[in-house]
Amino acid sequence: MSILKRLLGGVQLMCCLFMVLYSGIALAIPMDTQSFPDFLESFYPEAAKKGITRATYDAAFAGVTEPYAEVLEKAAYQPEFTTEIWDYLDARVNPRSIADGQIMAGVYGNLLQQIEKQFGVDAPILLAIWSMETSYGAALLRTSRLYYVPRALATLAYADKRRQKFARSQLIAALEIVQSGDVILDQLNGSWAGAMGHTQFIPTSFLAYGTDMDGDKHRDIWNSIPDALATAANLLRSNKWRAGKPWGYEVKVPANGVQYKGETKTLAKWQQLGFLRPEGTAFADPASKAELKMIGGDNGPGFLMLRNFFILKRYNNSDFYALAVGLLADRLAGKKGMQQRWPRPPGSLSVDEKFELQTLLKESGFYSGGIDGRIGDNTRKGIREFQLQRNQEADGRASQDVLKLLRQKQ
Repeated sequence: MSILKRLLGGVQLMCCLFMVLYSGIALAIPMDTQSFPDFLESFYPEAAKKGITRATYDAAFAGVTEPYAEVLEKAAYQPEFTTEIWDYLDARVNPRSIADGQIMAGVYGNLLQQIEKQFGVDAPILLAIWSMETSYGAALLRTSRLYYVPRALATLAYADKRRQKFARSQLIAALEIVQSGDVILDQLNGSWAGAMGHTQFIPTSFLAYGTDMDGDKHRDIWNSIPDALATAANLLRSNKWRAGKPWGYEVKVPANGVQYKGETKTLAKWQQLGFLRPEGTAFADPASKAELKMIGGDNGPGFLMLRNFFILKRYNNSDFYALAVGLLADRLAGKKGMQQRWPRPPGSLSVDEKFELQTLLKESGFYSGGIDGRIGDNTRKGIREFQLQRNQEADGRASQDVLKLLRQKQ
């Protein structure tokens, strides 16, 4: 009440109290009229309605006095470069992610078999998701890039109008996780938007699908790889994953075939229309229905997407993401990669050339990051510095011209 009295007076106070008491909606006061500590105090009644005790709430925010400035920067960030599908895949389905996945398949083979038997989700799919989310856990070791989840979500709920509703629900879910005892507060870390653990679950999804696979009575996706992989498998199973079935097929698009993109037909019908697999093999189940997607544009390869592709999108609602998981899983299962080329613009780099470019930049002292094929901000910064040194236009683009100049320095 003391906070409300400082902010509001007279009739205004009575109206707000009426809303809180009778509408069931917690009071939301704009950040320009309320401090962050006052916001935290005003949010507790909303959390209390979901069963969060005062002790849990106070423990979660002990020592938290300010929002994360960096979280707000990331929430407002607009990337300078848009990502094409081939660049997205190069950074995620490449020799490094495949080799690391093969190692993990050997290390966790028995566990993956147990999860596959219990949940009916193919082991290569789980490995591919683990790779996509945290590079098989490597991202969790970079603790400087992690955020304390209650503070991060409270920051968004307090100061990000676009994400406020999402952040408020996720914050309460995070507090429920704390109260359940599944993780201690010091380990409740995640992304700036609240994605957590090896398989990057947001709090509400964790509550829905979190699984104790190692039998210690806790659902721990931060420290327990069995729990993390089983939680991912539980999500897919709950959405009716079809064990042993493909996610889709890469196909050659016949002349005038683009007109059918977005349509759904049986595989047999697609074959009649001239949509064939690059290697000429038949579709495994011609009666299955598939949707034609042209993810790389009208001049790129076609894909006939089956039910499992759309289940992968329940994990992350992105065609790019689901395709990357499917392609990486295929490689980890010993299958061939894509047979057709993407319509890359002239002068662009292949995935192997991106690895080479990063290696040469690093050897020349222009780049200190990982050699991973991801042409992100740090790589572009290194390219700019190299271009400036060579009196070139400093556009930061990874191109054949830049690679040729780097090779000349060797």
